[in-house]
Amino acid sequence: MGIYFNRVTIIGVGLIGGSLARVIREKSLAGEIYGIGRTEENLQKAKSLGLIDQYFLRATEDMRESDLIILSSPVGTFLQIIKEMGPYLRERAIVTDAGSVKGDLVGKIEEALPGKVNFVGGHPIAGKESSGVQAASGDLFKGAKCILTPTPKTDKWSLDVVKSLWEEAGCEVILMDPHLHDRVFAAVSHLPHVIAYALVNTVARMDFGGADPLSLSGRSFKDLTRIASSPPELWRDICLYNRENILNVIESFERILNIMKEYLEKGNGDGLFKEFGEAKRVKENS
Repeated sequence: MGIYFNRVTIIGVGLIGGSLARVIREKSLAGEIYGIGRTEENLQKAKSLGLIDQYFLRATEDMRESDLIILSSPVGTFLQIIKEMGPYLRERAIVTDAGSVKGDLVGKIEEALPGKVNFVGGHPIAGKESSGVQAASGDLFKGAKCILTPTPKTDKWSLDVVKSLWEEAGCEVILMDPHLHDRVFAAVSHLPHVIAYALVNTVARMDFGGADPLSLSGRSFKDLTRIASSPPELWRDICLYNRENILNVIESFERILNIMKEYLEKGNGDGLFKEFGEAKRVKENS
């Protein structure tokens, strides 16, 4: 379906929000793009890059003309933002997000929004080494997946509009139940971040007799811990909002780790080979 918005407001104009603004700009999908954020310096940079036309540090009356509002700030800020912007939202406006937690949060957002304002939960599976609005790219989402999480309350027309937007950005769009989304991403996204942070801290807090192990690390360590450079505020919020699913998957991880620990303690090479071989087969077939 063809889509066009009179005005889009993006809350949180960083890598994801800025890249989506770039897509909207390059494909002429909106008449105006507004940005809202916490720091004027970042918003000024977004404007100088041509990603947004105007910016504000908080929700204002100007939001009444927005057809589409995109939440691209840390998930822990969503409910407060919705409370602040609620009085300024027009009927039939669409609110969507780019957060990596859905579950109960989707229901809370639906309840917090004024009547006749439509919410569509979204999660683009995209990113890169550098962060911030200066790293925004119209190509960021090409070939990526984007998960949309409709509920029985989701307006079908709004769902189709948001689906079309992500397809314009180059995404393969997948529909998924919000709670299933959180179980899946606790395993394939949230746990890896927890492990990366823990691994860096483990090495940093060990005594190596004056040697600096981090400066000596090779590609394997750097690949495993690359995501430990992710913003702590963002991942604190994600972990707290999805803590039960993350705790469950940590327990599963600990069981496998303990199996490998036991094989090491007993010098069981066959057991280690079996575990490593199974993981290699799964990875190669994924």
